[in-house]
Amino acid sequence: MITVTGVDVRVGARLLLSGISFHVSPGDHVGLVGRNGAGKTTLLNTLAGTLTPAAGTVTRTGQVGHLPQDSRAADPTVTVTDRILSARGLDRAVRALRRAEEAMADGSRRAMDAYVRAEARFQAAGGYAAEAEAARVAAGLGLPAHLTDRPLGALSGGQRRRVELARILFAEHGTLLLDEPTNHLDADAITWLRTFLTNHHAGLVLISHDTSLLDATVNRVFHLDPRRATIDVHNTGWQAYLAQRETDERRRTRERANAERKAAALRAQAEKMRARVSTAVAARNMDRRAERMLADLEPARRADKVARFRLPEPEPCGRIPLGAVSLTKSYSGRQVLRGVDLAVERGSRMVVLGPNGAGKTTLLRILAGQDEPDGGRVVHGHGLRLGYLAQEHETLDADLTVGAQLASAAPHLGHGEVRRVLGSFLFTGDDADKPVGALSGGEKTRLALAGLVHSGANVLLLDEPTNNLDPASRAEVLGAVGTYPGAILLVTHDEGAVEALRPDRVLLLPESEEDLWSEDYLDLMAG
Repeated sequence: MITVTGVDVRVGARLLLSGISFHVSPGDHVGLVGRNGAGKTTLLNTLAGTLTPAAGTVTRTGQVGHLPQDSRAADPTVTVTDRILSARGLDRAVRALRRAEEAMADGSRRAMDAYVRAEARFQAAGGYAAEAEAARVAAGLGLPAHLTDRPLGALSGGQRRRVELARILFAEHGTLLLDEPTNHLDADAITWLRTFLTNHHAGLVLISHDTSLLDATVNRVFHLDPRRATIDVHNTGWQAYLAQRETDERRRTRERANAERKAAALRAQAEKMRARVSTAVAARNMDRRAERMLADLEPARRADKVARFRLPEPEPCGRIPLGAVSLTKSYSGRQVLRGVDLAVERGSRMVVLGPNGAGKTTLLRILAGQDEPDGGRVVHGHGLRLGYLAQEHETLDADLTVGAQLASAAPHLGHGEVRRVLGSFLFTGDDADKPVGALSGGEKTRLALAGLVHSGANVLLLDEPTNNLDPASRAEVLGAVGTYPGAILLVTHDEGAVEALRPDRVLLLPESEEDLWSEDYLDLMAG
């Protein structure tokens, strides 16, 4: 259980939420919703105890499992299996049991006694049934068996995040705090997660832009309103929440129209009475009544601002600006890329498809110059200008401010131009002075896209560009992708992104096969 009392949430000098109070009890499945930058991730970190509220108290009763947006903090030398089992302390019990088994080779009574004690601790931690359960959770989230003995440092960002999600779900925490848990999951894994969360009987606070997940799992909705620095609590499911918001907005519209009509009539009457000394006081009273009538109304819900996403005007280039010859890459002895050949033609549109762990992100990182291949080479054609949007925002410097980050990505922009570009991507006022590390996932995506606008890139490498974006921002990004005249290589689990791209070719991994695009390939996005 979590109890929040009179809490203020700040990022730097900016007040995000003021004086909020609520309670999350067992069985409460809360959807935490609002536009990018409203404070959802900051509030979830405050509930988890990783951030301290500026005022008020957060009381946690029982165990709390927290999936943050950035899951790279775990020891990179720990194996996948040990990381998941560590949620219940089973990793230590397994290692002790294996050591005891090896020591029994000498046949001594002391070794036998040590084995009995180790096995008792192993069974007390859940034993073989718990090991099997951990394997089922990992498989449900799309972690293949061949990854289980690999160190975390050898995994992609998406794979590490799935490991952390598996660990939290295996831990059997009382309250789960999940920030965009469907990022990097394919359709089968999302279906599995939806079923798991639906059957989770303890508390849940969920940030997600996957409306089907919210619809299936939440019974309360907390809407963050950044204009009023507060939370609107709706004790209903997702569909009822949407219907209630529309009903409330229609009611507010009617009330405002009625009040404005009555206020106009009062002011018109006051205007007629103002010229006479005998009725001047009454006229002033009428004006005050008209002002109070409008002041007492609930404020009309203004349409949320939407970032106007633009992609760069591509610089001229040759017919094949980017190519690759026989690219290979291995991690921990396992080959991820196997002889990938590519010829990216000017203005072409290619989607890279394959199951989780097939090497899609690895390929884009190599093409972008972030990683070196084990074999083969990347070929830069005449006039190539690369733009790279990284899945985990690795191209952003967490220690820079928002303004400094954009200035480093587009050094030809003056100070005023930097501010103007940031404003078009919804970074206004003091936002330019915020550290990049304090941004939400959606804000980081917006900032990374802002850096591409003036890059002149004629080949874009886009790795999950719609992750963490609210629906309005997602629509803007997809519109920009659909109209960009340069070449695009796209990695995504979002079918809408593929439809917006209108690809002409597809690269299938791990087979390293290139083909003309067909709608039949959409079936692969479920696997």
